[in-house]
Amino acid sequence: MKKNLLTLTCALSTAALLTACGANVKEETAQVKTQAKEMVQQSLDNTMLFEAHHEGRIYIFDDFATYQDFLVLGETSYRKVRIGEGPKGETIVFGLTNEDKKKMSGIASVDMYDGVLKGADEFYGEMYTEEGRIYVFSSLEEMQMARTLGEVVLRYTDIGAGPKGETVVYALNSENKKKKPVALIAKFKAIHAM
Repeated sequence: MKKNLLTLTCALSTAALLTACGANVKEETAQVKTQAKEMVQQSLDNTMLFEAHHEGRIYIFDDFATYQDFLVLGETSYRKVRIGEGPKGETIVFGLTNEDKKKMSGIASVDMYDGVLKGADEFYGEMYTEEGRIYVFSSLEEMQMARTLGEVVLRYTDIGAGPKGETVVYALNSENKKKKPVALIAKFKAIHAM
């Protein structure tokens, strides 16, 4: 896991440096996409968190395949429900994998939401809103703040760039607010096979 994260970090850093130098980054972007796909396939515990706001509920997933199934079906087979525990009294629904359905603890999505498990250094988060926007995050803290505030304060917006033409909003912070989030955009596209 650490080796994959280190490799991904190196690839992202290299891609950013090559972009700054004006070099061709297609090869580096392809490597980042491959590594992002590997992260999805491995479902690494605290590296990814997906959230969908639907019919007044907040659905939270730590597994990309379960999240994608939910986006298609509007429902999840296995779940852990907390009525009225969202930031504005919403019901929180944790979409569970087959492996997690019988667990009482040790579920990454629940632990990250509760603040028991911190996001990895190479964290990736997505929040799909009822308005049809996709918010993308590189830190769990930024994702939690957006959930609480209902908005991303610093952002880079890419209209129509989602898998179905959705607007994609990349969360920025005070350190990168004046830069295009090239690595995060590449990771988003890789995860969605775009």
